Amino acid sequence: MDAKSMVNGFNSVIMRLTRAPLLGPMMRKGFVEIAYVGRRSGKTFTTPVNYRHSGESILIGVAMPDRKNWWRNFTGDGGPITLRLPGGDRTGHAVAVRDERGRVTVRVRLDGPGADPAAN
Repeated sequence: MDAKSMVNGFNSVIMRLTRAPLLGPMMRKGFVEIAYVGRRSGKTFTTPVNYRHSGESILIGVAMPDRKNWWRNFTGDGGPITLRLPGGDRTGHAVAVRDERGRVTVRVRLDGPGADPAAN
């Protein structure tokens, strides 16, 4: 089994667990499913990511960013994103930044009134 197949299998399991009636609420405390449109393909993609709240933003740390491509859709001026948060889907604007040590963080500012992610 190649690495891409393993990652796809892992992501599939995590997405199912976040939607499960019993385990879902616990899983959603650390994971969120994101949806975005690929800049080049125009296709909609979904993937689970680990996240945390930081003030009025949601931060997504990208583990092993050189082996992943999804975050590249949010470089430069960033782009639209949808997050499946507890309480419902929320849209926002995401911007990816790579620091001097090569770490990548995607910062999401939610749209609309009540944009504080901690309120969800």
